[in-house]
Amino acid sequence: MNATLRKALAQLAYMPRTLRIIWAAAPLWTVAWAAILVIQGLLPAGLVFLTSQLVDGVVGAVSSDGSWERFEPVLRQIVLVGGLMVLAQLIEGLAEWVRTAQAELVRDHISRRIHTKSIAVDLAFYETPAHHDRLHRARSDAGSRSLALLESIGSLLQNGITMLVMMVMLIPFGIWLPLVLLLSTLPALYVVMQTNRRYHQWWEQSTAEQRWAHYYETMLTSSNTAAELRLFKLGSYFQAAFQDIRRQLRGQRIDLARNQAFAHIAARVAALLIISGAMVWMVWRTTQSQVTLGELILFYQIFNWGQGIMHGLLGSVGRIYSNSLFLGNLFEFLDLQPQITDPAIAAPTPQMVQSGVRFHQVTFRYPGSERIALHNFDLDIPAGKSVAIVGANGAGKSTLIKLLCRFYDPEEGRIAIDGTDIRALPVEQLRRLITVLFQMPVGYHATAAENIALGDMEARPDAAAIEAAARSAGAHEVIARLPRQYTTMLGKAFADGTDLSGGEWQRVALARAFLRQAQIVVLDEPTSFMDSWAEAEWLDRFQTLVAGRTAVIITHRFTTAMRADFIHVMEQGRIVESGTHAELLARGGLYALSWEAQMRAGAEQSAAPISFGV
Repeated sequence: MNATLRKALAQLAYMPRTLRIIWAAAPLWTVAWAAILVIQGLLPAGLVFLTSQLVDGVVGAVSSDGSWERFEPVLRQIVLVGGLMVLAQLIEGLAEWVRTAQAELVRDHISRRIHTKSIAVDLAFYETPAHHDRLHRARSDAGSRSLALLESIGSLLQNGITMLVMMVMLIPFGIWLPLVLLLSTLPALYVVMQTNRRYHQWWEQSTAEQRWAHYYETMLTSSNTAAELRLFKLGSYFQAAFQDIRRQLRGQRIDLARNQAFAHIAARVAALLIISGAMVWMVWRTTQSQVTLGELILFYQIFNWGQGIMHGLLGSVGRIYSNSLFLGNLFEFLDLQPQITDPAIAAPTPQMVQSGVRFHQVTFRYPGSERIALHNFDLDIPAGKSVAIVGANGAGKSTLIKLLCRFYDPEEGRIAIDGTDIRALPVEQLRRLITVLFQMPVGYHATAAENIALGDMEARPDAAAIEAAARSAGAHEVIARLPRQYTTMLGKAFADGTDLSGGEWQRVALARAFLRQAQIVVLDEPTSFMDSWAEAEWLDRFQTLVAGRTAVIITHRFTTAMRADFIHVMEQGRIVESGTHAELLARGGLYALSWEAQMRAGAEQSAAPISFGV
């Protein structure tokens, strides 16, 4: 068995799994689809047979005296042929309805499987280029390829039934004739398998270029980049980059198509030579009166139909093979298993944080990176207290959030809540203990109320709870000014939407974080998008907002950090100073030097925000 055949058989192993997905998505429609295929497979053979009988009947009637007895069977055959043709049209219309319903259910089922897996995979999946390539391959053709595979399997079954019946009808003319028909298709079969394999190899190898093309197109058409695109005249730059990649992809695709075309021509010429030999032999037998004119027409129709059907079969086999290659990417993605999982025996999750959170000798680096983000890191966060973590960009501050939420596990060391390693807790229950405002707040295209309610959908918050969270975050005043207040659609991507400024979006995101009444509150740069007036107003309420809860504030701004009970200064993945604002100033270390530098800068430019390490 050569390598090509082995690869083909390996890829066809995906077909049973695809059929199981189709059955799971639409079982009743699949039964109807299979029944229609059987009927459609038998109809052409019936038409060919009745046509040959009709020709012989007409020849007999013409050679007779024109009596009704000789014409009556011909009339019945005409009615039967017409009836089969009408039935074929009715079945075709019914098949279109069944295929559409089945296709829609299958497409939605596969999308649901992809979305479920996208939610389940670790955060690391989205931070590695190879994983983005894998997701692109799985998502770009998953639905269409599954439906194409379904169509190809249906075409294969239908044509296979027709071909089998016609081969049986050929046997009386010579037992070797079905083999001739089969032999004529072997060159085309080889070409189909080779060309589909080469196309798939090209498609897979060009995934990165396809993603770049998609990226440049997004830059040219996205509302997020529209302002800078015009201000800095970046349109021509991104257009040129897009066209360069498209030129490369287009050239490669055209070269593939050219090679495929010549290969198909050669295969068809070989098939035509084989079929011509059989036809010459059959015509000679007709001239020798060994077969009737109707039998010659039957033979011609079988070979004519047979060639078309065999090409259809080969096309179906090729498409099945090709779609199986692409579906391999889908199943590769669906087979991904998250590394962040629940423990075999879970420890009880605390309802109230009693002692606090501790990072003990934690070492961590991001997947695929040699740079250590945290090294032998130690940090204590007492329960019920607020802790600020300050440091320059890249110090590892935001990494703490990802580890605490268990988006990643450390290489060494442990993170404990009330002395229990968080890896011993069920993942979902651990995350229910924590609410986070991330550094780049997400603005969802939904109403203002829904944007806040997304912070705790399980609790089904009512309007009063949503408004209370908005007031806590300083978002209520922003929402009250909107056209329909809490029912206003936010974002400009859809009709009747209203956009917000960066600071307003941040306050809505803060409200979303506060809505979840979690024991641990983590705020990453909570005032970075706010103006000085909004920041001062929010900071005045800060201690009240986090009262009774364990709070971690990651910030560059001293005005925010100084409100915390404790301040930790991070540098290169370690804590280098700790204490209250007054203690750190008195110590005269890195924090004090940065404070003094920023105070001098603030005196010179009072409008500038007070920041750490900036």
